[in-house]
Amino acid sequence: MTEAAAPTSPFGFRDVDAREKVRLVRGVFDSVASSYDRMNDLMSGGVHRLWKDATAARLNPRPGETILDVAGGTGDLARRYARLARGAQRRNGGPDASVIVLDYNAEMIRAGIDRGAEPEMSWVVGDAMALPLPDASVDAYSIGFGIRNVADIDQALREARRVLKPGGRFLCLEFSRPTAAAMRAAYDAWSFHAIPRIGGWVAGDAESYVYLVESIRRFPDQTTFAGMIHDAGFGRVGHTNLSGGVAALHHGWAI
Repeated sequence: MTEAAAPTSPFGFRDVDAREKVRLVRGVFDSVASSYDRMNDLMSGGVHRLWKDATAARLNPRPGETILDVAGGTGDLARRYARLARGAQRRNGGPDASVIVLDYNAEMIRAGIDRGAEPEMSWVVGDAMALPLPDASVDAYSIGFGIRNVADIDQALREARRVLKPGGRFLCLEFSRPTAAAMRAAYDAWSFHAIPRIGGWVAGDAESYVYLVESIRRFPDQTTFAGMIHDAGFGRVGHTNLSGGVAALHHGWAI
């Protein structure tokens, strides 16, 4: 009787043992944590800030809500959620919101804490595929530029559905497929040639940015990923293309 093959997961353009991917991705983000925010600005020309503003506006944080930001890294999205919730609280009253930043990589969490935090924020080192939270315990779940790095995307989506309360909101901001052929060609040229060079100059690590670019290319397109979200148990699934599909904001409801 032959032994069943171990499950694999994409790591850039390679397929590796799913357990090995966890270790490899941790190494990538250990390497880039200290320069992560600066590199985001350089790689996107600052446009990532507008994408995150759009995500926070769509989430529409409310006073008293518990919001979980998975793969939250240095807290960019979580800070936006906290400020929006506090603004709504000043206008309408209500209890403080709670914004939990969860990331698998302790170095990323440390870099975020060093940047300072809003009073609503808390920080947790944890796994998107095995969230350390009870069933139906959060009002909203987001993951920004992190779902493609998990070893089992379907399992991460099931975990998102598990921890959301009935009627809870799901948002995923991720790089995607530009909708126009000319833009795809220009984006590929920029990604494969410029981004690793910038990573080498700024972060001293071109190889990690080669992985990040390759991981974007391996990620499912908008329609395929929307189907995966639906299959995980979400309803009213849709997406909004950002910057012509360079990124996409996927959304669904726990119903």
